[in-house]
Amino acid sequence: MSDIEDVFGGSAEETKPEPDAESKSSVVTEQTEEVIPGETEKMVTETIDEDGDVVEETTEVTRKTVKRTMKITETSATTKTTTLTTPAKLYGKDLSEYDDVDVESLLAQLSPEEITILAKEVDPDDNFLPPDQRNSYECTKEATGPLNRKQLIEHINKQAIETPDQPEFEPYVQGTVRGKKWVPPPRDAREIEAEEQIAIDMGEEYEHALNDATQEEIIDLAAILGFHSMMNQDQYHASLLNKGQPVGLGWDGITKSTQQKLFPMDPPNSTDVEESIKRVKDDDSKLIDLNLNNIKNISDEKLEQLFAALPQNEHLEVLSLTNVGLTDKTALLLAEAIEKSKTLRVLNVETNFISPPVIVKLVQALLKCHTIEEFRASNQRSAVLGNKIEMEITDLVEKNSSLLRLGLHLEFNDARHRVAAHLQRNIDRIGRQRRMGHLSRNYTIGVWQ
Repeated sequence: MSDIEDVFGGSAEETKPEPDAESKSSVVTEQTEEVIPGETEKMVTETIDEDGDVVEETTEVTRKTVKRTMKITETSATTKTTTLTTPAKLYGKDLSEYDDVDVESLLAQLSPEEITILAKEVDPDDNFLPPDQRNSYECTKEATGPLNRKQLIEHINKQAIETPDQPEFEPYVQGTVRGKKWVPPPRDAREIEAEEQIAIDMGEEYEHALNDATQEEIIDLAAILGFHSMMNQDQYHASLLNKGQPVGLGWDGITKSTQQKLFPMDPPNSTDVEESIKRVKDDDSKLIDLNLNNIKNISDEKLEQLFAALPQNEHLEVLSLTNVGLTDKTALLLAEAIEKSKTLRVLNVETNFISPPVIVKLVQALLKCHTIEEFRASNQRSAVLGNKIEMEITDLVEKNSSLLRLGLHLEFNDARHRVAAHLQRNIDRIGRQRRMGHLSRNYTIGVWQ
């Protein structure tokens, strides 16, 4: 048995033939011949001798039939095998003696400190537990206050500057080569010959034009011919837009990346969460659009209060909950609130921690809410939904007659095409209904006047 089996406790199967088993095969061939007497035929021939007399000669021919029979006998023997299963071992110790041990009784004998040490070695695979309760690291220091990111970065930079560098064994001297200098190996003569330029006769007119052309004109010609590898993006777009070529970026110039445009940072969301929840509960007629995007300190209790107040609200139309830390627990409560909502038209829950099955629950809840026209739930924890989830979402969307826009990343073409076609049919139908309603209203007003 190998050392790997001793450590990991794997069971190995070994097959051994029995000593009494035979593994021989023989072929016996028997031949028999049988002679069957046949018929006798007489042949009479007439000949003329020297004296002119006719002489008759009679010849008897007997035919015999020989019948041969061949019999082949094959004999073989089977081999019996015996399978031996090696018991599992861990670090060379047999684990079969622990098969009948009661685990509950062993845990009851442990002290609280030993149970804590054992819990650190086990990672519970539970998505509802926060990360600080799933890992084995526990910080025993007391909190110094709320997190201040700017102050933390300044402290890290200060520590890096104040930490002295490790001294070098040999001081750096400019121009001194340390160690063995690398010398490139000599190149093969065939490679040098292959890189030699091939002279092409293009005619006097083209050669004269190319010899007198400037570097900018040759770059423009390369852009027209589609030689993209000979230039960068700035040179290519400058040639297409008939702009002047950038200075210092010729054939021998250094290609630099395009300087990025700096955009100002978006200001933080200053919406008061508690005040917004209170206005939703009071059914404030002025609260039509509620934007809670990028507010990461919203607790689950506040979200539950918000979702519990949605069914009674009759004025809120737009609800944005992007990057607020929604989980499956709170998303299921949102699905129940959607079913009872009366005025909600737009719902955005992008960039959260919602699993694909719960996204299906949210799309299913849209069937009972006939007012939602736009639903967005992309960029969740799982980047890929899977074929089964996408087909379920597609079937639910095709049953929805009020949804006009869907923000989800569908990977399969069939699901994308079916969803896009159904949403386009909804847009066309609702557009026709609104136009007909507008025309009938104008006609009614005209008749009344």
